[in-house]
Parts: sequence; C-alpha cells; structure tokens
Amino acid sequence: MLTVQRKQLLMSRLAAEGRLVAKDLAAELETSEDTIRRDLRELAAAGKLQRVHGGALPASAALADLRGRESVSVDDKVALGRHGAALIEDGMVVILDGGTTAIQLARQLRPGLRATIVTHSPNVAIEAAVHPQLEILVLGGRLFRHSMVNVGAAVIDAASRLRADLYFMGVTGVHPEAGLTTGDAEEAAVKNALHKRTAETVVLASAEKLLAASPFLVAPLGEIARLVVPAATPAKTLRALKVAAVSVERCERT
Repeated sequence: MLTVQRKQLLMSRLAAEGRLVAKDLAAELETSEDTIRRDLRELAAAGKLQRVHGGALPASAALADLRGRESVSVDDKVALGRHGAALIEDGMVVILDGGTTAIQLARQLRPGLRATIVTHSPNVAIEAAVHPQLEILVLGGRLFRHSMVNVGAAVIDAASRLRADLYFMGVTGVHPEAGLTTGDAEEAAVKNALHKRTAETVVLASAEKLLAASPFLVAPLGEIARLVVPAATPAKTLRALKVAAVSVERCERT
C-alpha cells in the first residue's frame, strides 16, 4: 500500500472510530509500528490529528485564532452563552475565560446583575462592562494575541489570591481520556490556575471540541462540575463523555 493510501485509510478510520491504535493498525495492515508512527507524526504535523500514547485522536478544529473562530458554531455558542449566563446569581464571584463562547456569555448577562466578573480577556471585559452593576476585575499579563487573553506569571500570581464561585473554562478539546486541552502551554497553565481557585468549573463546549484533543492538558475531564454541550450532540458522543463521570447537560437553542 502506498503511503498516501495508508494515510487516507488512517484518516478515514479516525473519522469513523474516533481514535487510532498504532499496534492494531500495524498488525491489520501488515506493516511495522514504526511505519504507522511515522504516518501519524506526519499527519499530526499537518494538523490532521493529535498524537497520544499508543496512537492518535482527532485534532480539535477549534485551534484557529479568535477571529477565525467567530464564524464557527455561532448559533450553538449563543445558546451555550445563554445557558452559562443563567447560572450566575447576584453576589457571585465568577471567572470568565477568553474565547468566542465566553464573549457570548458576557453579552447575555442578566440586566441589573450584581456580581463580580474576573477575566484575563480584554474582549470579555469590554462586553461585560456594559452592565453598570457589575464589578469587573481584569487580570493583567502578556497579551496572547491568538486568543486575545493575558497569560504568564502575573496572571497566575493574581489567580492565587482569588476565591470564585464559578469558573467558565474555555478549551479547544474535550475528551474522556485526553481530558480538557488547549493549543498553547502558557494558556493551559493559566486555565489550570484559575480552575484551582473556584468552587465549580463549567465548560461550555461547542460541537467541534467534543471528542477532540489539543497538545496541552488543562485538567482531567472528571475534575469539572459540569459540561454543557449543544442540544444536537449525538447520543454516542454523550455516552463517551459520561464515562469520565462528569455531569453533561444539553442546552437548547431558542
């Protein structure tokens, strides 16, 4: 089998089964594990998949920059943002991550809400600032332009002095084995620091993030309080996510 044919087969199998196991594929295709691993390395370098121990998982389609993600799953992100905003009550201290879903949440905060919003995203802070009763704290650091969030030691140090009620964590990959992942090491470190400073972490995940993986781990999926997904999420996907013993909720479009 030619290399290009083998790679096409690998991608077809990944789409159908949701994961690749190098050892099994080598036996099935009567080739060496080294050959399969080389194929996986090259496909990963092209952004086609995410390598993990023993094989590969689907690569997240949510790794584009903030501008590129604005047109992806728009209706679902509006619904997810609305669902998240409904969880915020007066008097709460709430951490909002960066990203397009967090921006939708900020846009849909209840008028007159009296709460404290903490964010390391200038864009989210601007959206939340239209609500005059909100106290808004912006964690400063180096601006990571890809996601338009502040990252670095200053953000992590500031996070260490927080005690929040809710943290809405943004990620690019949600997988029962690979966990909650993102595409940048510094951003992952900030997210993990914020996760550790809240009573409950909530992930609002649009379809392209589900059962996909990115290079850097933020936290295991089972550590969060709830995962909110679009109403149209297939039952097979829901069953796979529930294996991690996390509470999974569907949100409806209105």
